[in-house]
Amino acid sequence: QGQLLESGGGLVQTGDSLRLSCAASGRTASFYAMGWFRQAQGKEREFVAGIVWGGSTARYGDSVQGRFSISRNAAGNTVYLQMNNLNPEDTAVYYCAAKTVKSGDWSEWGQGTQVTVSS
Repeated sequence: QGQLLESGGGLVQTGDSLRLSCAASGRTASFYAMGWFRQAQGKEREFVAGIVWGGSTARYGDSVQGRFSISRNAAGNTVYLQMNNLNPEDTAVYYCAAKTVKSGDWSEWGQGTQVTVSS
């Protein structure tokens, strides 16, 4: 089982940028995709972005398309979420997740990092 550790959250103002990082460790050989989700208080968890291992294929949620960008490092053990032009609606706990070959679904999760955007 792999472990995911998010970092980079914080308090920013409207229009600012922020970059989140997710470091994967442990049995990451089973991962074939990693992504980001977010959950605002009182709302359901929402897909933000995902990237497939071994390629550059990325997908984004409608609410972040054109503002957020997901990428990974060369070693393939860290995934980043570059967030630009942030607004208060982006305030949420952001979670890193991984899809495994065994489950075929988002089955590995980090503990989350808080992002707060003030108006």
